[in-house]
Amino acid sequence: MPIPHLPPPLWRESRVPLETAALLRDPIFRGEGVKGAGGQPVLLMPGFLAGDDSLGFMTKWLRRTGHQTRSAGMRANIDCSGRAVARLMERTEELAERHGRRVVLIGQSRGGTFARVMAVRRPDLISGIITLGSPLTSTFDIHPLVKMHVRTVGALGTLGAKGLFSLGCLHGDCCEGFRDELQAPFPEDVGFLSIYSKSDGVVRWRACLDDAADHIEVNASHIGMAVNPGVYRAIATGLERFRREERGRAAAGVTPPLRTARAA
Repeated sequence: MPIPHLPPPLWRESRVPLETAALLRDPIFRGEGVKGAGGQPVLLMPGFLAGDDSLGFMTKWLRRTGHQTRSAGMRANIDCSGRAVARLMERTEELAERHGRRVVLIGQSRGGTFARVMAVRRPDLISGIITLGSPLTSTFDIHPLVKMHVRTVGALGTLGAKGLFSLGCLHGDCCEGFRDELQAPFPEDVGFLSIYSKSDGVVRWRACLDDAADHIEVNASHIGMAVNPGVYRAIATGLERFRREERGRAAAGVTPPLRTARAA
């Protein structure tokens, strides 16, 4: 008998308060055992329906460990993918220009799909991306209840509500380029780490396994990836690897030049 294609276990999202409490007790949150980042620039992007505040603990931790961070400037991640990525590319370019080096993108869920597209579009600005529970190979391989919320937002956007994606963004010509870039070959000189959980209650974990990425499995809820100590350890590992690879490229003289507006 074939195994039924069951939806992700949404009830497991109730673990988020426990994950937060565990993080605040964990030495990783104090930066213990984390190598100093030396000002490594990082742009953080939240998931669907979430805003910058959802990554507040992570932002504080990154700054504590020597990173230069910038938020996505989102109250809620519900805008058209094309418009959102265009604004995020501007922020990434400004961050790279300010610090004179390529930027790391950290994106949770939908924010991770943005990160992949941005790396394909402008690898000269991005040293690596870290995705947290992001449906990279199948955007709608998500819990039916969350899919219903996606379609509700899309319907409101189609009716003219400002700042919301439309149904055309999901399936029509509006974001066709975004969808193509999400599946495009990934640049070889950009690091790619996908962090996933088999107990993710929102995204089916297999959708996180992009062939171009290195994968780290954690025991976390979907929303809780923003506050899970195991996720923070995986992120620290990825960030250190990206720094090491950038140093290697610089030593070999193969670091791609930054193509910013000012440089142009």
